[in-house]
Amino acid sequence: MSWLDIISVTGFFITWAGYTVFARKKAKVTWSLSSSLQWYRVEWMLRMLERDMRMPDAAIIGNLERVIGFFASTSILILAGLVTALSANKAAIELLSTLPIAGQTSVEQFELKILLLILIFIFAFFNFTWSMRQYSFANVLLGAAPPADAEDLSQEERRRFAISTAKVIDQAGHSYNYGLRSYYFAMAVMGWFIHPLLFVVGYLAVVWVLFQREFRSRTLQSILAAEGRSLDQILEK
Repeated sequence: MSWLDIISVTGFFITWAGYTVFARKKAKVTWSLSSSLQWYRVEWMLRMLERDMRMPDAAIIGNLERVIGFFASTSILILAGLVTALSANKAAIELLSTLPIAGQTSVEQFELKILLLILIFIFAFFNFTWSMRQYSFANVLLGAAPPADAEDLSQEERRRFAISTAKVIDQAGHSYNYGLRSYYFAMAVMGWFIHPLLFVVGYLAVVWVLFQREFRSRTLQSILAAEGRSLDQILEK
C-alpha cells in the first residue's frame, strides 16, 4: 500500500474506535437516543410488573429480535458476496480502472480492501447475534417476573427487578447499535476502492451523520418532548 493508503486506513480505525468511546461517554453527560431510551425501558419494565398479561411485552421483544435477525442474516449474505468477489478480482479491477479519479489497483490491494470489508461484516454479525441472545435473555426475565398481585415483594425489590431487566434490554440495544454502525462504516470503505481521500471523506461523513442522529436529531427532540423535556435541558442532564 502507498503511504496515503496506510494513513487513511489508520485514520479509519482511530475514527471508528474514537467515536464509539466518545458516544458512550457523551451519553452519560447529555441526552442522546440511547440514554433517553434507557429511561423509557425502565418505565416499560415498571409498567410490565403492574400487568397480569405480559404477552404484549414479549411480542415487543420478539419484534426487536426479528429486526436484528434480518440484519444478521443479511450480514451472512454480504459475506458470501464478498468472498465471491475475491475470485472475480480481475473483472472488478478492470471496472474500477474505468472510473475517472480511480488510480491503478493491484490484485493484492483489491483483495486487501475486500478483506477489510469481510472483517467489518464479521464484526457486525457477531454484534447482531449477541444482541439477539441478550433479547432472548430479556424474554426469560419477563417470564420470571413476579406477578402483579405478589404481596411478598416490596416496591424496592420490584424496582430493582425492573431496572435489571431494562439494563439487559439496554445492552442488547447497544450491541445492535454497534452492528448497525458497522454497516455505516462499511459504506465508507467503498470509497477506498476509488481513492484513499474519498475513503477519508467517507468515514468523516459517517461520523458526522451518526453524531447528528444520536445527539441532534428531530427523533431525539420528539423522545425528549414525550418525556417532558426539551433540547434546552440536554446540557443540564
